[in-house]
Amino acid sequence: MARSADETRRKILDAAADEFAQYGIAGARVDRITTTAGVNNALLYRYFGGKLELFDVVYSHHVTEIVEAVDLNPEDLPGYVGRLYDYYEAHPHVVRLAAWHQLERPDHAPPEAVRDAQAKKAEKIARAQKEGRIPADIPAEELRDLMVLLSLGNSPMAPSLGGGVSVPRRATVVAAARAVLEAGPGSTG
Repeated sequence: MARSADETRRKILDAAADEFAQYGIAGARVDRITTTAGVNNALLYRYFGGKLELFDVVYSHHVTEIVEAVDLNPEDLPGYVGRLYDYYEAHPHVVRLAAWHQLERPDHAPPEAVRDAQAKKAEKIARAQKEGRIPADIPAEELRDLMVLLSLGNSPMAPSLGGGVSVPRRATVVAAARAVLEAGPGSTG
């Protein structure tokens, strides 16, 4: 019986991830999620409480997954940007879920595992800065966040002004990360 319940939860979570990524919280429909999952609405409410709680579980799962999947080496921040970029390309729903979270749940804190992982990444950067292995003109937390923002260069969260891109976007975001690190003190404006 436990296997059946676990399988049902997984089906609901998979269907919900697609639904929330496409429509956000407000636009998502419980009946579409349960129809896609092949279960009745009562099971969704039984296992997750409601649509908002279900979104929180889906979001937590996906953002925790990326934190664990893409490691940060402070001495290779451009490589980190490239690996994040690749992850987002392979898992576009993660970016969409994060965007919906920012739009519809801005006051809801990220999962503890994500907060802890982000703090550890900032600590790694700060340690490398203190040891002189990477520039220290940008605070560690801001440098970490800037690298994440650069990695979103080809995602729905990055505006495109058209006109075409002359080189692959991945190369551009990695080069931008490298340029940030090579700019040196005083040149960040």
